Amino acid sequence: MKKLFTSESVTEGHPDKLCDRISDAIVDEIYRQDNNARCAVECCAAFDRLLIMGEVTSSASVDYEAVARRTIKEIGYNFGTFAYDKCNITVAVHSQSPDIALGVDSSMENKAGGAHEDLLGAGDQGMMFGYACRETEELMPLPIALAHTLARRLQDVRQSGLLPYLRPDGKTQVTVEYEDNKPKRVDTVVISAQHNEKVTQSKLKEDVIKHVVSVIPSALLDGETKYLINPTGRFEIGGPEGDSGLTGRKIIVDTYGGRCAHGGGAFSGKDPTKVDRSAAYMARYVCKNIVAAGLADEVELQVAYAIGVSHPVSVFVNTYGTGKLGDGEIADIVVKEFDLRPYSIIKKFGLRAPVYSQTAAYGHFGKSGLAWERVDKAEDLKKYIK
Repeated sequence: MKKLFTSESVTEGHPDKLCDRISDAIVDEIYRQDNNARCAVECCAAFDRLLIMGEVTSSASVDYEAVARRTIKEIGYNFGTFAYDKCNITVAVHSQSPDIALGVDSSMENKAGGAHEDLLGAGDQGMMFGYACRETEELMPLPIALAHTLARRLQDVRQSGLLPYLRPDGKTQVTVEYEDNKPKRVDTVVISAQHNEKVTQSKLKEDVIKHVVSVIPSALLDGETKYLINPTGRFEIGGPEGDSGLTGRKIIVDTYGGRCAHGGGAFSGKDPTKVDRSAAYMARYVCKNIVAAGLADEVELQVAYAIGVSHPVSVFVNTYGTGKLGDGEIADIVVKEFDLRPYSIIKKFGLRAPVYSQTAAYGHFGKSGLAWERVDKAEDLKKYIK
């Protein structure tokens, strides 16, 4: 049976991703000075102004405005109403609620005399999802992997000067045709790239197909593949000048491109006691190791927490019929082999460090060099294959 599935990505200059990057740059700056900080920093950008808001409890002394302006400059907004040296910045940051800190500083289990790993309670209730499959070398779904590759390529050809007329904002979208649940070909490529007023649309389309779309493996493209390049006809006004941006609004871009469920929690701007972020990283790690071990060809994991409680309240596995064992058996293996408590997750991945800016664009998963992308547990999990 044939079917189509589509995923999108955006460049680092997209207004939502701009806000994610500023939020994570602030978290990184805080962690350079204080690895016990608590923070949940969000940004809103629109036209000529930026609002930095949220909660921070830390001994660090951070110039939020300076971090924001530096980040905006690095992304490439040195023109227009949102230029790094012209935009208006308002900071509205306060300390974390003591009611939240009460449960995070000492979990329900720790108060009852639990182990040292029970010290931290989850920073909020909620459910987090992880996913892995065999469609790509990095065990990610092919549509989102290709969309990220195109978006990153848009950034590269702009920054290198290969296509100097491009500007920071951009979006990509890839539709993959599947046959019997296996990716067969790319059906449609959509790219919207911000540009200056000098380039013609015909020149831009020619260059983008030649220098950007060409990163898609040729075996996936054929004479029937459709290319929609700047389909509106013009994209000169972009970034916050063209549309407002908000931290945490690209949660599907950040994860698996819509392939699996999402608990609704965003990542950027949050310290790792917020399980929206840290437990989602752990869920990805668990799923990737399950697939790498051969326990399943595809797996989705849900982990749910209660605020102030260290251990998850539920663990659910779905292998979509590809598991070598039953889904319930694999869920039991997850509970036995992986420590899902916040303290242990933070320690395992070294999350009290300035590691977050690198995650703010082009997805939090599927990148090399991230601790939660390791498959160092896979060999040990193979013992469960009967």
